[in-house]
Amino acid sequence: MSKTLQPKPFKPEDKGSLPKTETSQKGTNQSVKQKGKKKDSAIPKEIANRMARRVAITTGIPTISGMGIFIVSYLLVSRGIADIPPAVTLISSAACFLTGLFGLSYGILSASWETSSGSLLGLENIRPNIGKVRDVFKALTKQEG
Repeated sequence: MSKTLQPKPFKPEDKGSLPKTETSQKGTNQSVKQKGKKKDSAIPKEIANRMARRVAITTGIPTISGMGIFIVSYLLVSRGIADIPPAVTLISSAACFLTGLFGLSYGILSASWETSSGSLLGLENIRPNIGKVRDVFKALTKQEG
């Protein structure tokens, strides 16, 4: 009465074996047509890469420094080279981590959101980018209210 179930072998689906959907007047498959469309991103790839580079630098360096402080402090204290109070280690590493947190915002806001790349530090881009962020939040709150 009971049947033993055997697992089915895994076979990746072939693109030709997709289920058929409604066809348009031209006779093309609509699901394939929709898959071929490129997704529109809110942030263009060029600008997103620019932001990612800035965030990696402005967040990564302070974070690595914060971890490095623990290691250097441990080595100095354990080998008897220097007597460093734990509070100094904690405060200095916390300052590095906090700098990394600010670096996250700085990396995004200092990147040029235009097609031109901007300057090395990007200080001229911060004020216009903050204005753009404020405009978006104002528009969102008007839509909700």
